[in-house]
Amino acid sequence: MSQPNLCPCNSKLAYQDCCYGLHTNTQQADSAEQLMRSRYCAFVVNAFEYLIQTHHPTYLNGLTAEQLAQGDTQWLGLTVLEHGLIEQHHSDFVADLIDSPQAFVTFKAWYKHDKSVDAIFERSHFVQQHGQWFYTQGVQMEAALPKRNDACVCHSGKKFKQCCSR
Repeated sequence: MSQPNLCPCNSKLAYQDCCYGLHTNTQQADSAEQLMRSRYCAFVVNAFEYLIQTHHPTYLNGLTAEQLAQGDTQWLGLTVLEHGLIEQHHSDFVADLIDSPQAFVTFKAWYKHDKSVDAIFERSHFVQQHGQWFYTQGVQMEAALPKRNDACVCHSGKKFKQCCSR
């Protein structure tokens, strides 16, 4: 977490007042955007069981918390670009889940791995069942790296060249 106690989801709230309640199952996400932010935060704080619990079982494909825990990725920052509900006539609507509200969130989750900066740039699909939102799947896109003088992806207020590109 870049500043003491701030939630990594970039909500500008303290972690205890934001994603912590979701990670400890004392709260449920009110929206697909809130769930997506809490899932990003779960990667940052190593709450891998939460990621499995909030992944729709039909779409898990054998994924486990142990698999998610492998690696040494340093998460840098999250930017939510767009979010909203998906109407039944929209091409993103999943017909198998017709009786459930569906939503999308488009985001960039920046990270550093082996000294290289990259991003997961994804349009994620979510479904709400029995009052709980679940991640189903996402469409990955290619993210352009920030230019040297662009604001840093970690939201530090510094230029990229003076911060995470080092």
